[in-house]
Amino acid sequence: MSSGKVPRARTVRSRLAVVLAVLAALLVPGVGAAPQAAAAGPAFRFVDVPVAPGVVLKANVFVPAGADAAHRAPVVVLPASWSMPQIEYVAQAKQLAENGYIALSYTARGFWLSGGEIGVAGPDDVADVSRMIDWALANTPADPARIGTVGVSYGAGLGLLAAGHDPRIKTVAALSGWADLVDSIYAGQTQHIQSAAGLAVAGYVTGRPSDEFGQFLVDFLTTANVPELIAWANVRSPATYLDRINANGPAVMLANAWGDSIFPPNQLAEFYEKLTVPKRLEFRPGDHATPEIPGLAGLPNDTWANTRAWLDHHLKGVDNGIDRQPPVQIKPRIEGGYEGYADWADLTGSRLNLRLGDNGWSRTGPLAPSAGTGWTTPIGTNIDSGANGGVIFLTNLVEEYLRIPPMVSVPLLPRAVAAVWQSDRLASESQVRGTTSLHVTVNPSASAGTFVAYLYDVDSLGVGKLVTHMPYTFFGKQAGRPFAADLDLLATAYDVPAGHRLALVIDTVDPLYIEQNPAFSTLAFGSPSADPSWISVPLR
Repeated sequence: MSSGKVPRARTVRSRLAVVLAVLAALLVPGVGAAPQAAAAGPAFRFVDVPVAPGVVLKANVFVPAGADAAHRAPVVVLPASWSMPQIEYVAQAKQLAENGYIALSYTARGFWLSGGEIGVAGPDDVADVSRMIDWALANTPADPARIGTVGVSYGAGLGLLAAGHDPRIKTVAALSGWADLVDSIYAGQTQHIQSAAGLAVAGYVTGRPSDEFGQFLVDFLTTANVPELIAWANVRSPATYLDRINANGPAVMLANAWGDSIFPPNQLAEFYEKLTVPKRLEFRPGDHATPEIPGLAGLPNDTWANTRAWLDHHLKGVDNGIDRQPPVQIKPRIEGGYEGYADWADLTGSRLNLRLGDNGWSRTGPLAPSAGTGWTTPIGTNIDSGANGGVIFLTNLVEEYLRIPPMVSVPLLPRAVAAVWQSDRLASESQVRGTTSLHVTVNPSASAGTFVAYLYDVDSLGVGKLVTHMPYTFFGKQAGRPFAADLDLLATAYDVPAGHRLALVIDTVDPLYIEQNPAFSTLAFGSPSADPSWISVPLR
């Protein structure tokens, strides 16, 4: 017998539907008004798009005025970000429609009111992008020869993946997305705990994660079934389908933040270099999706302005000059305007190569071109020295808007748990551009462990501002037997003032990551005469 009570989930979803309708009415003039009162402009409506038996995705569509069977319009599909509903893009979709595009936004499978389960950009999610294109071609005056995708975060990754599976897609703008999911969540063989936890919580709060997603989280957090985890992530990596993307030939625009704590810059730059299609790469200060947020609110925004110009040129043939700009556009952290480069490798004009020297009695070793070898510096593990990459979103938001990066007092770092090397004062400003590389010999007291390398800009008071960093985790080593570790720190664009020093700090704990150091273990860093330890800093 029915109790007469409406299930709570259904009630929540019904209320959400009302909220979405109200928001759309507020954001899009004319929605909900009588036809005769509607202002001239794009037509807007909510739609349900069936993509599989029993699975319906919630969407909304703008159709520009004047578009019909005789005057077909280019179509842009906008998959929503992780845990976001389809109205995320309503401000930008409206602008696109006012500029002559059909703009179809949808809530990804498994989130909010859309059906199905969260598959984390799995095959069904990628196929959904193509099914949205099918729907647009069947239900709107969309031009089948002019199809593009635009997305932020999850939507960016889905658009890139779809471009490797659907040759109808002619243009992609991937904003704050990923190319290599393994390198994003497992760089340096180290689990990025804060980013993974944030995505997991948002997924469980706003959607219905699949059993496969749950198993991934268990394996990720416990470092279990690593080969299976990597295989799972590779299926969801656009880099896996690079050859297909190049063969299909879409024009690809990639835009991310230097401090993206979910999808860091290195993997995207490497992907960009291997693309042979018309392409553009942009990096700006900020964290995950923060450069795009003002544009989502309808405010003037460089990222979205360039996205619209990219679409206009490649889908509408507009001669707006974006194809004549240097394809790599970066904005340095802290200070400085945009810089253009012909390719990613052109960011680095020279390299400052410095050896790590003996820490000696001061426990601060030199960073110098001819520092000596034959020394070792041991540190304890499992204690945070104070040097760290900060907190996801918050730290890089502070840097983006207040120009304050993570800072430490280098002289006060506890040398028992942090190894420190410092250069002489720099004679002139050093514009760090690209990827810093570190080669160091490590002697562990256990077979597994983690360390994190940080590069700081140090002023005359000893205050260090974080330039870049990277974790490194190892397994299966022989205790007491040294090995060489090579790691590329996160790519960046940072100007170190004249008179400042560079400092390299290595410790073993960072709140951003899961560390694998056993209790009471130690790590000793050294520089054998046959294989000196060094750091190579890229300069403009």
